[in-house]
This record gives sequence, structure tokens and C-alpha cells, in this order.
Amino acid sequence: MWDNAIALIPSPMGWLLYFFCAMLIGTSKTGIQNVGTLAVPLFALLFGAKYSTGIVLILLCIADLIAVIYYRKQFNWQEVKKLLPFAIIGLLIGLFTGEHIDDRIFKMLMGACIILGVAIMLWGQRVAKKQSGLDLTKKWWYSPVFGLITGFSTMIGNAAGPTLTVYLFSKKLDKFTLVATGAWFIMILNFSKIPLQLFVWKNLSWEGFILNLLAVPFILLGGFIGIKLVKILPEREFRIIILSLVVLSALLLILL
Repeated sequence: MWDNAIALIPSPMGWLLYFFCAMLIGTSKTGIQNVGTLAVPLFALLFGAKYSTGIVLILLCIADLIAVIYYRKQFNWQEVKKLLPFAIIGLLIGLFTGEHIDDRIFKMLMGACIILGVAIMLWGQRVAKKQSGLDLTKKWWYSPVFGLITGFSTMIGNAAGPTLTVYLFSKKLDKFTLVATGAWFIMILNFSKIPLQLFVWKNLSWEGFILNLLAVPFILLGGFIGIKLVKILPEREFRIIILSLVVLSALLLILL
């Protein structure tokens, strides 16, 4: 089993890329959200798109636990409750869709979902400026739409972070509450996906789990870097970096 796990990454450059992606995931969970999404197309190059979602899922669950332990008192449970029921529906739609489309369409759908989330946020801000007092975030459909997109995105490619970040930004949360709320919400979704990917998609394996254990030190390193960065970066620069990574992640998923 150990030899089979090692054989999944046949080259030294592949191992460097794998550990670098694990560090990005750790950083994204505790600080610079969406930097971990940059690892999604890289993991797809290493393992193939659909199989990579199984390997990435366990890495994400490990990183989620680190993040929620650190931010256990700063998350906004009300926002989690608004999104969660619709995210579960989106997750199930993604599960069904994943059985009937190829890897290329997987990635294009992911990029489209992310861009849609950004477009909704920018449109909402523009409408609010033109019509004083109008707040789209209070509309009945706002949370359900983002919940569906987030759930679908996380099931197809473990890339719910950008859409979720757009939603949390629109709620005007401070940077610590944003990171904490995102970590708790994504953790719930990721652990919900384990039985679905194990028994339906069947892309979880003991070999992949061994690879995940080897990456834990790099997740911890990334988590430490993320904690430091979120403390150092001013609020405005933090938001600019996050939104820039949202757009970059979408382009990578569509073009690679």
C-alpha cells in the first residue's frame, strides 16, 4: 500500500508541487482565502481532475480542523445557517452532474460559477449605489443562490472558497470573522462529502490517505503563514488580494 501511494507521484518535481499545494491549502484556511483554489488545477495536472478531488478532499478536511480550532470563537453562525440548506442541495446536484460530464466540463463549470458569484456581488453594489437604501443581500433569494453555487462548486472541484468569499464580503464582515465563518462552513460541507465520494464516486483510497498524511507538516506550515498574514495585512489590502485571487482562480479553471 505504501509503495502504491508513493507511485502516485512519480517525479521529484511532482512531490515539490504536491507539498507546495498542501501549503497553499493551509494558508487559505487560516488567512488568505482562495489561494488554495490555485492548487485545484495543479492537483488536476498531477492526478487527473476527478481523482484529484478525492485526494484534495482529505487535505482540506485536515486543514479545516486546524482553522476551526484556531478561529473557534470568531465565526458568524447566522450566516452559516442561511447558506447551509441550499449548499447541501447544490452539493447533491454536483454529485449527480459529476456522474455525467467529463473533466474538461468540470473545470469550465467551476470557473463559470466563480465568475457568476463575482458578477452578482458587483451588480449588487452598483444597484445599491443607484438606488439608495436598496440592499440585495437582504433579498430572499440572495443566500439561496450563493448556497446553491457554493455547494455545487465544492462537490465538483473542491473550489467553493471564491464564491463563498464573494458572499461573505458582500455581508461586510471584518477579515477575522470572514476567515472564521468561511472555515466553519466549508468544514461542514467537506466532511459531508466524504461518504458521497467514498461510496458514489469511489475516488477515496488508502493510497491517497497516506499521501495526505505526508502533507500534514506542509499544511501546518501554510496555516501558520496564513495566521501571520491575516494579522499583518490591512483590511483594504486584504480584500483586494482576496478578490484578485477569486478572479485568477476562475481563469485558471477555465483555461488550464
